[in-house]
Amino acid sequence: MNETRILVTGGAGYLGSMLTTDLLARGHTVRVLDSLAVGDGSSVLQHWGRKEFEFRAGDVRDQDVRRFALDDVDAVVHLAAIVGDPACARDPDAARMVNLDATRALLDECASSQASRFVFASTCSNYGKLVDVDAVATEDWELRPVSLYAETKVAAELAVSAAARDGFAATCLRFATLYGVSARMRFDLTVNEFARDALVNGELVVYGEQFWRPYVHVRDAARAIVGVLEAAPATVAGEVFNVGDTAQNFRKQDLVEALVARLPDTTVERVARTEDPRDYRVSFAKIRETLGFAVTRTVSDGIDEVVGLLRSGVIADPFGAAFRN
Repeated sequence: MNETRILVTGGAGYLGSMLTTDLLARGHTVRVLDSLAVGDGSSVLQHWGRKEFEFRAGDVRDQDVRRFALDDVDAVVHLAAIVGDPACARDPDAARMVNLDATRALLDECASSQASRFVFASTCSNYGKLVDVDAVATEDWELRPVSLYAETKVAAELAVSAAARDGFAATCLRFATLYGVSARMRFDLTVNEFARDALVNGELVVYGEQFWRPYVHVRDAARAIVGVLEAAPATVAGEVFNVGDTAQNFRKQDLVEALVARLPDTTVERVARTEDPRDYRVSFAKIRETLGFAVTRTVSDGIDEVVGLLRSGVIADPFGAAFRN
């Protein structure tokens, strides 16, 4: 893909801020639309004043805001969402409006714009709880959402797939659980949270340590989006890709062991959890084979990175509201 004007909704967020940096570095022009409902907006300051960068504060639910944001863009990366089970459960109506209704509206409005690509950020949480605990889920597996967050993402994926047409390459990316240091830092993600709690408090409280999740570094997640945008449209149009690495499926107890190996004075309290939560391992063979995507960082790297950040003193209060959604 040649130099392109790209709209990134949610571009001031945890993943969006890293994606914006990568796109600008590759010579693209980026317009960020973000409501700044979480965080303090400081992640965009690093790009302020660049002619290739534009920021608009606004809510993706607002029709006028969407239409303005879509003006004269060639591609859309739709990250804006109410992310995670707790945030969606706190305000279910807002979750449905932002995650589903606004996505459908944005897709409809793309039809009358010049945008020819659409990348939608979805989640591996859509797999829910696998019936076969020894299996790894591929993109064609049945989706079994067990939370409102995943339900909205599954429904939005259907809308994205239905919008795919000649001249409009729409792609869904199901991200593994993100971790790592970002310009808009979050400590409410499992790896980051565990590293913070072990280092700062010297203790971990772990629920359901036996359940599986896949993990991917936020920088690798951003790289995957760039890879989709720069791939031939025929390669990615109408496709769904899991984003991560098959070797990076872990149980929570695996994360605890990695942390305790680094911080041996950590006290661990294990809380049994036997109800029906998410429990899934995921295959990431498709994105590797189709796009040549491979991760550059592991969970162990991420733990070291977050611990190093906290030890540096750059963040005075990692428990502050600015660092969670």
